[in-house]
Amino acid sequence: AGRALDIGAGRGISSYALAKDGWEVVALEPDPSDLVGGGAIRSIAASEGLPIEVIQEFGEHIPCDSGSFDLVFARQVLHHARDLPALCAEVFRLLKPGGMLIAVRDHVISSPDDLQAFWQIHPLHQLYGGENAFMAGQYLGAMREAGFRVERVLRPFDSVINFAPYGRASLREALKSRLKRFPLGGVVGKLLDVEMVMTIALAALSRLDRRPGRLFSFVCIKPRS
Repeated sequence: AGRALDIGAGRGISSYALAKDGWEVVALEPDPSDLVGGGAIRSIAASEGLPIEVIQEFGEHIPCDSGSFDLVFARQVLHHARDLPALCAEVFRLLKPGGMLIAVRDHVISSPDDLQAFWQIHPLHQLYGGENAFMAGQYLGAMREAGFRVERVLRPFDSVINFAPYGRASLREALKSRLKRFPLGGVVGKLLDVEMVMTIALAALSRLDRRPGRLFSFVCIKPRS
């Protein structure tokens, strides 16, 4: 444990988890709402007596000292950036040398032409707008340009982090159900009960997946030198 910044903290679920695990947490959330924003985070912190400071600001300009965090956690945040390179540079500034950025569940498209298709299939975008997606290379380029060393890139089916709300077992059953639509699909589906086959299948799906808005996660380190 150390000092953590939760960017786009929402109603404070991740901030709460980090604080319960012993971290000193700063929750960055521009929405002041008592239901899904800063008010909700303050309520959780007060009721549990947790060390969570709330800052109502956007990620491109964060009023904190350089090198003041050991961890920056961003759940479904980077794709909302108004200026992705600026956001990554600001996170880099705030981290101590050796500090880590964990960015999870960010929407990825294969080309700018896919963005309209993504908007059309995203249910929440139909209600309030505001959704966005970048190409994987844009995320990685912004991180590396900021100075980060990219440690891991988790593609859509590399981790339950990305394919939730499915778990591994429920995803297996969903894949088997889809395979039954094809000749001999039931036979092929039974092979997924073998864990090694399931692992190989998920790796193949991650390489082949081109859905607009598929989810990626990233783990980055600020080098010590």
